[in-house]
Amino acid sequence: QVQLVESGGGLVQAGGSLRLSCAASGNIFSINTMAWYRQAPGKQRELVASITTGGYTNYAASVKGRFTISRDNAKNTEYLQMNSLKPEDTAVYYCNLGTYDSGSGSYYNYWGQGTQVTVSS
Repeated sequence: QVQLVESGGGLVQAGGSLRLSCAASGNIFSINTMAWYRQAPGKQRELVASITTGGYTNYAASVKGRFTISRDNAKNTEYLQMNSLKPEDTAVYYCNLGTYDSGSGSYYNYWGQGTQVTVSS
């Protein structure tokens, strides 16, 4: 089992910055991808950014150039630095970990509890 603990959400004015953190613990295999998703009221959950163990990153077009995802493999922790925040970034942000057990061929997907980010205009 894997636990994901998020921190860093809050209220910020448009143009401001926030940094989210997500610490993973438990049975984490070496092959994994960490990601951030978000869900605004009345909308579907969407991928914000992802990063592999090797550091390959992927971003949603709406956040590219403003958000930066990073990770510390030794601490099993990922970060999301959010700059130039806009009101449309307001959402609950969820940490996600996908990990692959090469021994069994099984893939496991885990979610954090979510942290609220509110950007005021």
